[in-house]
Amino acid sequence: MQEFRAPLSRYGRGHRGLDLAARADAAVLAVEGGRVVHAGPVAGRGTVSVQHHDGLRSTYEPVEPVVDVGDVVSVGDVLGTLDVSTGRSHCGAAPCLHLGARRMGAYHDPLLLLVGGRLALLPLG
Repeated sequence: MQEFRAPLSRYGRGHRGLDLAARADAAVLAVEGGRVVHAGPVAGRGTVSVQHHDGLRSTYEPVEPVVDVGDVVSVGDVLGTLDVSTGRSHCGAAPCLHLGARRMGAYHDPLLLLVGGRLALLPLG
């Protein structure tokens, strides 16, 4: 898994998402409910973007979409399948899903979408 690394500037270097190991043709599920605002290719790779009610937009790639723009999805709904047919992956030879999160043009760590909020380390004992 490659973690999120925020860019220092809008066009700066960074990793604007989270790469999650997955098997080829795995179902790609919505991390939160919302409306599909994009379903199709970007730079030769299938992508799906969901606009959530709180203003956050999640993006998934590479995906062979089974949803259409305008569809309303709930958390856990299938958006498509992981598409490894292009042979290009964020994870080299291993298949993986790239999950991104943006709000008002700023990228955010999508791990927070998967764990349900802020993480806090508590003292032992």
